[in-house]
Amino acid sequence: MAVSKFSDVDEYGFKREPDFDYQSYENIMSSYYTVLTTRSIKWTKFLKTGNILGDPRKLKRFVRKGIPGPMREEVWMKSSGAAWMQQKDPTLYQTLLRYEYDQEIADQIKIDLPRTFPDNIHFDEYKLGLYNVLITYAHHNKSVGYCQGLNYIAGLILIVTKNEESTFWLLKVLVENIVPMYHTKKMVNLITDIDVLSELIRIRVPDVHRHIADLGLPWAVIATKWFICVYAEVVPTETALRIWDCVFLEGNKVLLRVGISIVVGLRREILATDDISALIGLFRTLESNTTLMDCHRFMKSVFKIPGTLKRAQIDALRKQIYEQRKTSKLKDS
Repeated sequence: MAVSKFSDVDEYGFKREPDFDYQSYENIMSSYYTVLTTRSIKWTKFLKTGNILGDPRKLKRFVRKGIPGPMREEVWMKSSGAAWMQQKDPTLYQTLLRYEYDQEIADQIKIDLPRTFPDNIHFDEYKLGLYNVLITYAHHNKSVGYCQGLNYIAGLILIVTKNEESTFWLLKVLVENIVPMYHTKKMVNLITDIDVLSELIRIRVPDVHRHIADLGLPWAVIATKWFICVYAEVVPTETALRIWDCVFLEGNKVLLRVGISIVVGLRREILATDDISALIGLFRTLESNTTLMDCHRFMKSVFKIPGTLKRAQIDALRKQIYEQRKTSKLKDS
């Protein structure tokens, strides 16, 4: 049996599963390394211009092709608007660190810290920083406070940036501007967007939508973790980060594109399942799926497979679903 040249720990410190498909990974990476080298050279030149926001078309094209790891913090901060927010209130994070914290919130965060990326060999060194980010944000935005899911988002941002303050601002712009009301108690927009995803899949791949409905698996079971964690802890790490590259620039529409692309990519496997447990198992093993492991090819599919997906269409669907839910509640009351 051939020995893989790859470690059993990935570049971000996550341990690979015992049944990890090293051969497929090696085949994928043999071409992806060339992509990374090319993109790094081009990004270095682009960043030297000093104003990547001044050329939005080029920025979108570059982001969709992937941001090199060492440049992600700078590009995420600028493309998402987090850098602008920080400039408006540069002392906010340090001020929040001096607050007296609610003990119940602090205790809940401390309980979740050991559960956050236990398979990451470096994560012990990030735990204090993650606690600081989560507790300060909980007290800064009391309508959100702290909920499970934020630890995975902030944790992965921290692994990338290795900077508490940048992590705080990126978490803030994500939760408040990009996926607003996903992490509040009622999760209004999260619930709505799960229904939007279901409807978009019904339109694009009706046989898959019908099969999932026939097996009785609610879309909330499938997609809640996808959206609330922004695909962290759902897909391979580099694929999640490539998704985030686009989410920080283009917004939550990307989450729907990714969801559709996953379902279309798994169409044969989904239709081959004959019971709900097999279907759940399929969706729970996306981290080891070789299609999703090939992040560069997958991200190309994200902007092709769903076809035209205009924001106006999404907003109209959201409004329609929200109104239907409101009407349904009135009838039930």
